[in-house]
Amino acid sequence: MRRFERALTREMAASASMAFAALAAIFTVVLLVRTLGKAALGDISGEAVLPLLGFSLLRGLPVLLTLSLFIGVFMCLSRLWRDSEAVIWMNGGVGPWRWTRPVLRFALPVVLIIAVVSLELMPWSIRKQAIYEHVLASRDQVSTLAPGVFSEDRQGRRVIFVETLADDGRKVGNVFIHSLERGRMGVTVASSGQVKVMDNEDTFLVLEKGKRYLGSPGEADFWMATFESYALRIPPQTVSERRVVPRMLTVAQLLRNPGQENMAEWFRRLGHPISALLLCLLAVPLSYVNPRAGRSLNVVFVILIYAAYNNFVGLAHGWVQRGALGVLEAGLAVHGTLLLLLLILYWRRFRGAWE
Repeated sequence: MRRFERALTREMAASASMAFAALAAIFTVVLLVRTLGKAALGDISGEAVLPLLGFSLLRGLPVLLTLSLFIGVFMCLSRLWRDSEAVIWMNGGVGPWRWTRPVLRFALPVVLIIAVVSLELMPWSIRKQAIYEHVLASRDQVSTLAPGVFSEDRQGRRVIFVETLADDGRKVGNVFIHSLERGRMGVTVASSGQVKVMDNEDTFLVLEKGKRYLGSPGEADFWMATFESYALRIPPQTVSERRVVPRMLTVAQLLRNPGQENMAEWFRRLGHPISALLLCLLAVPLSYVNPRAGRSLNVVFVILIYAAYNNFVGLAHGWVQRGALGVLEAGLAVHGTLLLLLLILYWRRFRGAWE
């Protein structure tokens, strides 16, 4: 019997690991493409790509672990039914509890990790990302320059392009600046330039050996001038403080202020480990496969159950947020319904086989 449980645990761990690797790779690629797109547009600097990617991966970790756990348990047990191994074990006296015991032994440590990530690490990552984004937003336009990228200020009144940028970020080459000044369009080009910070901490981009054009598009009153040196002041970015949202709060802060939004956030965080545990137990009766039937039917059914369950959890989160239900009522409505379905499926699948 112990050999059966050890073999089952090893196979579930292998299946869950493969599922997690595949899902994490897909999730990472999607996030990376989205983040690189923002960097290409100049919304974020290149150095912010990896930190923002890490914060996003940490926030998605509970969902990835839950789905990987569910898929791993289901794939392992369904293989036993397809290969008729499950029938042999059932005829040998292995009842539902002995099927469930290795599943619980394998799932509970992962559920504990999901709980820690959901309750503590997710709000920590959201707080750190908010601080990091605030620091990035408060930097002036020159500090975010990248060679070959058009950089636009937050007011949309100035666009700066540099072809080359020194390692220290101070010297630039082949500079192009497009600006709007009192309703007129200005274009400034220079062969080189450098960033200077004055004693009063004002930042200037000092251009050398260039030309400046100023006028209105479609009219002939353009003004042109050449210069040996031209200083352009870069105003500091003014960023308003980000509002503290419930997703940033710790569990203690949520429970000290039990408002509707805080309780909805508490319900959402607590739902990750609960759903992971219930889905793993649900995989035991769902894994039954008739060898003569199609192999894809149960897989489609499992995917539909997971999607429906997540949608109902989202609906219950909205109900708690609006004050229509409390946390306990919403938990009973969603997780209690799944638990009832779980008991019904166990009774139908293993009827008469209890020890």
